Amino acid sequence: MSRRRCRRGRRGRFPKPVTIPTPSRVEQFIPQPRTPASPITIEPAEIEALRLVDLEGLSQEQAGTEMGVSRGTVWRLLQSARKKVAQALTEGRALAVTNEANYP
Repeated sequence: MSRRRCRRGRRGRFPKPVTIPTPSRVEQFIPQPRTPASPITIEPAEIEALRLVDLEGLSQEQAGTEMGVSRGTVWRLLQSARKKVAQALTEGRALAVTNEANYP
């Protein structure tokens, strides 16, 4: 089940497309032992922001330039990704990557 990025509520501008130069080859992280709880889904844009800032050590502004979005968008993606990763680790739930077909 894919989820497109969309604006929150009725008002506001539509989101700017996020550029992901090298999409992740990983589709799922499964904890051992497997739990019957539903997996937590994470978007490719969230993974890219997490990789650029936390793994590569770029600032949020540099990551925004790399991804073609604003620093605020990178901040929002990071907050969401970090929360999902922490929840998956602490609850022992699977972490599934959404379908990349909606991203350029």
